[in-house]
Amino acid sequence: MPLYMCNAVRGMIPDAAKPGIAADITDIHCEITGAPRSFVHVFFFEDAPQLPINDKSVFVFGSIRAGRSEDQKADVLARIKHSIRAHAGVPGSEIIADTIDLPASWVMEGGEVLPEPGEEEAWLAGHGAA
Repeated sequence: MPLYMCNAVRGMIPDAAKPGIAADITDIHCEITGAPRSFVHVFFFEDAPQLPINDKSVFVFGSIRAGRSEDQKADVLARIKHSIRAHAGVPGSEIIADTIDLPASWVMEGGEVLPEPGEEEAWLAGHGAA
């Protein structure tokens, strides 16, 4: 957690672009929210219909811990769209992105319930991770 799922029409995001986009999403989320890198997961799918989704060819959906400001979420989404444009050459008009807030108590990482935003350092120390 957070979990970012990028679903695109087949071939819109070349395989060679995916590692860069995944690294960017991880960097973006961590820089903006302060979450540890080990919490971020990025998945790519190409099972979107061959016709665009809501007139878009790429849909990014992120499940993130509640407690992030609207400005933080907007910044995350804008920067993710920029990454997809930069790495895959997909026009911004073809990308839709959104997030959903989930309570930390609903999410597990490594079999443990996640801490609230801002409590990660103590949680990691108590779980033997740096």
